Amino acid sequence: MNVLTLDLGGTAIKHALFHEDGRLIARGETASDGRLSADALLMRAHEVIGGYEGFHAIGVSTTGQVDARTGEIVFANENVPGYTGVKLRALLEARYGVPVAVENDVNAAALGEGELGAAKGVPDYLCLTYGTGVGGAIVIDGRLYGGSRGVAGEVGHMIAHPGGRPCACGQSGCYEQYASVTALVRAARAVDRRATDGRTLFELAEDSALLRAVVDDWLGEVALGLATLTHILNPGLIVLGGGVFSRAHLTARLASLLSPRLMASYRGVRLERAQLGNAAALYGALSLARKLLHANPKS
Repeated sequence: MNVLTLDLGGTAIKHALFHEDGRLIARGETASDGRLSADALLMRAHEVIGGYEGFHAIGVSTTGQVDARTGEIVFANENVPGYTGVKLRALLEARYGVPVAVENDVNAAALGEGELGAAKGVPDYLCLTYGTGVGGAIVIDGRLYGGSRGVAGEVGHMIAHPGGRPCACGQSGCYEQYASVTALVRAARAVDRRATDGRTLFELAEDSALLRAVVDDWLGEVALGLATLTHILNPGLIVLGGGVFSRAHLTARLASLLSPRLMASYRGVRLERAQLGNAAALYGALSLARKLLHANPKS
């Protein structure tokens, strides 16, 4: 049996067809038009699904907060207008007649890293992604921890600086206002206007002590949040996602900044860069859909 997987984002839909045993059959990427509206995103998703045949389950990784038990989008920001409240699982199951699993994209990526990536064989770990914001997923005893509605892990909205910078969530001082790549670039541009994105920033930092200091300050903010999470959850491993941590020296420097912020009994936590890149969420979606096939062997 085969599993179709989708990773739905505001700008792109990544998709892949797998054999149940994990062998990749086909893979692609399509513009999503999600920034226009949820309807535009769903139209694109149907076009993608229509290009495949011979699948027996669908696994979906998606932007937004997801109640994984019902497959409903609990909350989505204006990156996909009108997405909040969409009953995605019910919609897809009714149209395609196969079981559908739906999960938040960071949670799905965490599962993928646990299956085949940096967290393989590790029962208790966190997966954090640093980009426009900061996303998080909590895995305990090999299973996602979702909380009462399946939306646990919003680490970007821990209050890191009470009364600090306003956040789109309505609070102020949230972690992602200081530890996201958006925050890093904002601080870098105050030093050098040419630092308009992460890649350019790191190129310029090779010859700029001022920009290197900005990066180090930012890593300190990242470490602050990781220390809080480590003391609360005591993970064995923290997987760091997002293109910024493709640079090995940043992970090493972050580890050196994190250690003194931890009580001695917590310093065994390891930091590892995510290994699967953009494919992580697709492999996580595969894992979830495969469980549905096992639960419904006649599907």
